[in-house]
Amino acid sequence: MAWINSLIFLVIGIAVGFFIARMTTRDLKQQKNMKRELEKSRYELEQYRQELVDHFAQSAELLDTLSKDYNKLYQHMAKTSSDLMPDLPDQDNPFAKRLGKITNLEVDTASHPPRDYSGSASGLLKSDDSPRAS
Repeated sequence: MAWINSLIFLVIGIAVGFFIARMTTRDLKQQKNMKRELEKSRYELEQYRQELVDHFAQSAELLDTLSKDYNKLYQHMAKTSSDLMPDLPDQDNPFAKRLGKITNLEVDTASHPPRDYSGSASGLLKSDDSPRAS
């Protein structure tokens, strides 16, 4: 009789263990799938962010180019309006304000060297009269 009770408890234990293993295995698979989806979503989000950064960088470059082109066009119009209509009063010339700035800029840049040059030699090209300690 003890063997029958032991055998019944063994079968019940195996059945309960099987159901518990089955339930936890589903949760484990589901967790692995969710983790995989989360990593995929994070990767896609990072890709999207990088594309967005690239888009804004390219847009900034295009806007900068556009701004420079409009500035050149305005300067051209201001200069040619004064060249083609020299007798036009300043109040009738729509580019009169800008024309004053352009002529001042041209005079200023013509009289001074570019700002990227220093007054004396520096760096590798600098001649050193003092002996170097080796």
